Amino acid sequence: MWILGVVALVVALVAAALALVALRGQRAYAAAVGGLAGGALPEDVQGLRQEVAALRVEGADALRHLAVVRYDAFGDMGGRLSWSVALLDDAGDGVVLTSIHGRSDARTYAKSVASWTCDQPLSEEESEAIGHARP
Repeated sequence: MWILGVVALVVALVAAALALVALRGQRAYAAAVGGLAGGALPEDVQGLRQEVAALRVEGADALRHLAVVRYDAFGDMGGRLSWSVALLDDAGDGVVLTSIHGRSDARTYAKSVASWTCDQPLSEEESEAIGHARP
């Protein structure tokens, strides 16, 4: 009977030792992670987030939204050689360029766009280009 008591005591000591090893491992893992679950981030991650935010601010003014509409300006000519292109930033500010191709010449026009609208009258194709460029 006393052998059973000794075996039970040995099993209890082994279980306690395993529990201590597991607790130390858990503490070491938490220290290595640095408390990320609590919201603290390593400095390099904070730096990367700041750089991404700065790039987003810089990119807002870039002419990222563009669309081209090709068409025949005159009924007697084919080939869709005339075109209107809208070049706009995130706020809808930019320019619409139009080139009208005729038999003997080509004319190019530029119109300013602010907040997706233009103070000057727009042709149907210019309005279409702005519409296609809008996200």
